[in-house]
Amino acid sequence: MSKKQPAPFQFETALQQLTDIVDTLEKGQLGLEESLALFEKGTELTRLCQTALKQAEQKVQILIEKNNSAELEDFDADNDVNA
Repeated sequence: MSKKQPAPFQFETALQQLTDIVDTLEKGQLGLEESLALFEKGTELTRLCQTALKQAEQKVQILIEKNNSAELEDFDADNDVNA
């Protein structure tokens, strides 16, 4: 019997699930065990989202540094094709 691979992490999906969990918990209509299970899932989703955001931030920083280190030509307003 083969094991299923977990679906790739989707930030937007996780964020929507987290929002749904918060909404459900705020209603206060669940029992203690159900609330704890949802809270646990919510904390895991929060951790995954924070990790994804941190990775995205690092990637943006790398791209900015790479762009800043590239030699750019000086802009010559006299040769601007839109002028």
